Amino acid sequence: QVQLVESGGGLVQAGGSLRLSCAASLSIAGFNSMGWYRGEQRESVASITNGGTTNDVDSVKGRFTISRDTAKNTAYLQMNSLKPEDTGTYYCHAAQNISRYWGQGTQVTVSS
Repeated sequence: QVQLVESGGGLVQAGGSLRLSCAASLSIAGFNSMGWYRGEQRESVASITNGGTTNDVDSVKGRFTISRDTAKNTAYLQMNSLKPEDTGTYYCHAAQNISRYWGQGTQVTVSS
């Protein structure tokens, strides 16, 4: 069973930065894509394909950057210029063929 463990959330003031990490229990090179989602509705925030192509939702463009380190089996979400509306639980997601995996989530709270 694949496990994804998020970390890096916390409380930050508006304008601050956080870096979320998503550590996988196996090689992420086998994933077709990885991504970050926000909230109970699992709104897509950013994603990265196995080939390195990234996609961001309009509300975070220019502020958030998704990346991955295959040597560490970890994906990241660098979040800069945070806004109160970025507050929420962030979930890591991975897709491998027809399988989908989710982490437990990490809370991000941005105070105004």
